[in-house]
Amino acid sequence: VQLQASGGGLVQAGGSLRLSCTASGLTFSSSLMGWFRQALGKEREFVAAISWSGRSTYYADSVKGRFTISRDNAKNTVYLQMNSLKPEDTAVYYCAAPRRGSQAYYTGTYYGPADFDSWGQGTLVTVSS
Repeated sequence: VQLQASGGGLVQAGGSLRLSCTASGLTFSSSLMGWFRQALGKEREFVAAISWSGRSTYYADSVKGRFTISRDNAKNTVYLQMNSLKPEDTAVYYCAAPRRGSQAYYTGTYYGPADFDSWGQGTLVTVSS
């Protein structure tokens, strides 16, 4: 599985960014997809997930109401629209694909952060105050 994330950058607090991730090496149209982030000195944490169809989405409490995950199965791409950004959103953001053989892998739906075990190279988001 190869995951190529892009769209990070420097933005002021209150601003917006849209991250994109193009996937290959998996059947994207039937795959659960997600976003995680890792701030400096902290563990990687779940941000958002989207079911294979796009009909179901899931968010960490810290981003609910500000971030929106979406997908375009024709382009093998998943997006993360980030609005009302805060300095605490500063992190490297990673696109994620599900663990092969897991229930999430076969159903394309989300059960928890442990569903994922493949991450791309990450894209840095820096939010200045």
